[in-house]
Amino acid sequence: MFKSKTLMITGGTGSFGNAVLNRFLKTDIGEIRIFSRDEKKQDDMRHEFQSKMPEVSDKIKFFIGDVRDLASVKNAMHGVDYIFHAAALKQVPSCEFFPLEAVKTNVIGTDNVLTAAIDEGVKTVICLSTDKAAYPVNAMGTSKAMMEKVIVAKSRTVDPEKTKICCTRYGNVMCSRGSVIPLWIEQIKEGKPITITSADMTRFIMSLDEAVDLVLFAFEHGVSGDILVQKAPACTIGVLAQAVRELFSPETRIKTIGIRHGEKMYETLLTNEECANAADMGNFYRVPCDKRSLNYDKYFNGGDKNRNPLTEFNSNNTELLGVEQVKEKLLTLSYIRSELEKLGRK
Repeated sequence: MFKSKTLMITGGTGSFGNAVLNRFLKTDIGEIRIFSRDEKKQDDMRHEFQSKMPEVSDKIKFFIGDVRDLASVKNAMHGVDYIFHAAALKQVPSCEFFPLEAVKTNVIGTDNVLTAAIDEGVKTVICLSTDKAAYPVNAMGTSKAMMEKVIVAKSRTVDPEKTKICCTRYGNVMCSRGSVIPLWIEQIKEGKPITITSADMTRFIMSLDEAVDLVLFAFEHGVSGDILVQKAPACTIGVLAQAVRELFSPETRIKTIGIRHGEKMYETLLTNEECANAADMGNFYRVPCDKRSLNYDKYFNGGDKNRNPLTEFNSNNTELLGVEQVKEKLLTLSYIRSELEKLGRK
């Protein structure tokens, strides 16, 4: 599918962009464009891949720009075949304090990417969303929910044969930048207790490779306007912390510090309302675009009599993993194995 094609990743210096490069660089893809606003992270990434994949690192092209600036997005998009849109403000507390900044990046930035992609004739755009967009209670989730609305609305205005636009929604990606597991490992290295918000809080957990798998599934099987959800297991924060402690330092204490601004006790990947039209695709759910028009009058006299039997999918009613299962999942991650080696633990 990607042979000799040009793929652009917005926010490409983040964890997702690195995972895509590791997966794709040694394939027959033509070019991967990394679009982001941080020149230091781009320079670090450039040196990293020149060192570990010198024979294919020239496939990576770096573009400085900001999704908030339509012109800079357009300048990077000439000749692009496909886009993975990962640029986002995603830290819950910072978005709570600066909600308009979340709107500028997550909502307006997404609209800019899609506008430029349509104008430039990009064939497929896959946008990355989050479980926090379902029943949002914080600014980050609300901005991502609006992002999803922009994506679905934009898909209605363009010929899907020219530009396909899909959205993926997934839960916590283990060991992604800014996530809790690297924080705990740093706390252990510094001899500090592991700090958790609430032991009973549940979260979906998935690896970066699984996040890439979801995007590729949407790329191959999604219909324009779809929101694709990957079924994922979950665990309590207490179980996750215990698993990290047992792997790295069984004597480390776990300290509960209380819930942060705008946090939920559990997350939802598929809402009850979306279940009415969602399709179960085995390891994935598909939420199709609502194709109804603005002619509401015809809905005053009738509605959908047969409701889909699917029910809400959240981190409380999915498979809950135990400590040993979480440890097994953690040990599949190269980051965890690398950190264990540094500490002399195997």
